Amino acid sequence: MPRLEIYTDGSAQGNPGNGGYGIVLKFGENIKKLNQGYRKTTNNRMELLAVIVALENLKTAKFPVHIYSDSKYVVDAISKKWLDGWVLKNFKGKANVDLWKRYIEASKGYNLHFHWVKGHDGHYYNEMCDQLAVAAAESKDLLVDEGYEAEN
Repeated sequence: MPRLEIYTDGSAQGNPGNGGYGIVLKFGENIKKLNQGYRKTTNNRMELLAVIVALENLKTAKFPVHIYSDSKYVVDAISKKWLDGWVLKNFKGKANVDLWKRYIEASKGYNLHFHWVKGHDGHYYNEMCDQLAVAAAESKDLLVDEGYEAEN
């Protein structure tokens, strides 16, 4: 069965600082790249936002979706069901609540499979996402991470 593959990475130059995400969406031989930078954010926010934006850009839920990330924060929160516990406790004491709630909405209806990949280890698409994320963080086209700046 065909499957969608999503590769993501986040970057922050300073934590907090300018940040960005990079995404590669792959379906068969078709590839789409996305990235965006933010003026004040954190690495974890960019890692999570990359997954969210990727899911929000999918056009169908007909196929399994395999998500590859070098973020233990994101992969473990979902794969190890930490997120389920955070929801039950209304995210008490947790960071990035705005993004986790957005992830929950974006993930509905998909058959998701998360895979952790070691960052900066030569994985072709992870390296591509890293380059996209860093370029976005260094760009002049930086958006405001309203969820972060409102809290800090």
